[in-house]
Amino acid sequence: MKASHLFSYFTLFFLLISCKNEVKQNDYFNATSEDNIKVGGVKMVTIDTPKGKFKVWTKRIGNNPKIKLLLLTGGPGLSHEYLECVESFLPKEGIEFIYYDQLGTGFSENPNDTTMWDLPRYVEEVEQVRKALNLDKDNFFLLGHSWGGILGMQYALKYQSNMKGLIVSNMMASCPKYGEYSKVLEKQMNPEVLKVIKDLEAKKDYSNPKYMDLLMNNFYNQHILRKPVNEWPEPVNRAMGKINSSLYITMQGPSELGISGKLTNWDVSSQLPSVTIPTLVIGAKYDTMDPEYMKWMSTQFKKGTYLYCSNGSHMCMYDDQETYFKGLIDFLKKE
Repeated sequence: MKASHLFSYFTLFFLLISCKNEVKQNDYFNATSEDNIKVGGVKMVTIDTPKGKFKVWTKRIGNNPKIKLLLLTGGPGLSHEYLECVESFLPKEGIEFIYYDQLGTGFSENPNDTTMWDLPRYVEEVEQVRKALNLDKDNFFLLGHSWGGILGMQYALKYQSNMKGLIVSNMMASCPKYGEYSKVLEKQMNPEVLKVIKDLEAKKDYSNPKYMDLLMNNFYNQHILRKPVNEWPEPVNRAMGKINSSLYITMQGPSELGISGKLTNWDVSSQLPSVTIPTLVIGAKYDTMDPEYMKWMSTQFKKGTYLYCSNGSHMCMYDDQETYFKGLIDFLKKE
């Protein structure tokens, strides 16, 4: 073959590859056929609850028939907004993802009824959202961060036959063990600061500005997101600024220094082997969750793997981004 012909052949080959990739990228941004008026992927899903019907907010970004990642946020009570960093990583990989504000958070309706803040009810809510979004065992991945990890594990224990994979991000399978680990982290704090925090807690003076200021600058900036508080990313601040405190306190309790809400005794450690779908557990060195326990968790799932963020904390999707997203993307594309 002449050199000129060889050059033309390879030029054509790479053009075809380039066109193929371009079509795939275009497909990723195509609206689905069910869209009528274009609303940027937003869909309000009507859910049935013991207290009637409510609407929850979802937003799809991308279109990938094999990978559809539903995001379960933490708190409890935070909106989807603090997870907006995924937009810097997942679209260029062709991964479809779906923001979802759980009932009582963000843009979803809020019944203002603490009896609705209940784990089994939230499990059924997720299942109704799954059905409404046409997610199934061939494409449905669920990523739960923090409280979302509790919800994700509990959901998988009941509905894993509807799933392709599970990601448990920064959440232990035992709240009692989480409470024990919080005592380990407390010992790392300045004793004088800790005493003031404990004194305020003893008085139940949680609304005292000094209480949150001490936590933010002596604990949260070490174990929630390892940046000076005045440098925290805007999406995180935006979500925290509109947290549903009723939901948070009911389920978690008023402080990240341990747990004292409805979830205090929640523990599914012994049930993890019954989860047989591929499961990625993400832990971090400086997390409020024990990274060694998280590593152990990954061995209990039948198809579990562990991703360790050596520079990260509870929000390691921000303070150890490269590790977090490389591991997440590799997992999603492998399954």
